[in-house]
Amino acid sequence: MKYARKDAKSYARGHLTGIWAAALMPFKSDLSIDEGGFRRNAAHWTQELGIDGLFIAGKQGEFFSMSIEERKRTFEIAVAACEGRAGTIMSCSDQNMDVVIELARHAQRVGADYIVVHAPVLSFFREHDQTVLNYYKTIAAKVDIGIALWSHPDSGYLLSPQLCNQLADIENVVAIKYSVERPLYRELTRLAADRIQVSTASEEEWFDNIVELGWKLYLCSSPPYLLQSASDRRMRRYTDLAFAGRIAEARAVRDSLDPVRAALRSTRPAEKPHAHQKYWQQLLGQIGGAVRPPLLELTEAERIATRRAFEACGLEVTAAPRAAAMRSSR
Repeated sequence: MKYARKDAKSYARGHLTGIWAAALMPFKSDLSIDEGGFRRNAAHWTQELGIDGLFIAGKQGEFFSMSIEERKRTFEIAVAACEGRAGTIMSCSDQNMDVVIELARHAQRVGADYIVVHAPVLSFFREHDQTVLNYYKTIAAKVDIGIALWSHPDSGYLLSPQLCNQLADIENVVAIKYSVERPLYRELTRLAADRIQVSTASEEEWFDNIVELGWKLYLCSSPPYLLQSASDRRMRRYTDLAFAGRIAEARAVRDSLDPVRAALRSTRPAEKPHAHQKYWQQLLGQIGGAVRPPLLELTEAERIATRRAFEACGLEVTAAPRAAAMRSSR
């Protein structure tokens, strides 16, 4: 590790910043992990798109379809691919606490910067706070690596800002991906921003959160590599302008991406977010690949509609990658 447990919060304050993207995991036609494709994507994201860090093996990465050994392998590939260029945060979420701790220790051992652990699904519980507090305290005591919390409606409940404020006192808890409505994450920022980095996955709220809440971290989903190309880095640009206090310029760049956001949103089938995003990656010249069952692939009609929206949205893509992408997408 690059820091001691006691320094986890201060290290994260200086390094867990900027744009962090949740990586989709490319699978080959036989559904094995496309390791080469993943490496190429990681290189493109961190070098050509200027993404500051990658979130590995989360829901976007289809962790639920991977074995423990496959998840460990993706950690190793990501650390090697990002070394010297970007940070890594490894999803160790699982319903079995022994698996969480095993993955966390592996992430720490192979040189990951941080881990993230989803709030557990607690069947038959009504009062969650003490159980969740004990859950994170138990995990934190087993590792030295910095831990990001993750609260999302998928757990069946949301962590309150008051509970998150208590969790922020844990020595190696350094951040939270807080997938909640704005009043909740605004309140948590007020309560705990002195101890943890607060973030949410909504790119459409990112600019406002920089300007109004002083946020320094976007953690994280797929927009950083779906809204951008090597020749059109508008998310990176408006982020840097906002960080520099050039608010009017940043807002104009942010707003210019509205047609791209609309094209993504309007063509994404409700039950096929992974397949849709992977196809959009292909159109951008990235490695998309297959999804694993039980996830569904796009129909040909859905692919045609997505391709037409992509071509009309105004996202600039260099000619060579676009030609290759169009050939692979047909």
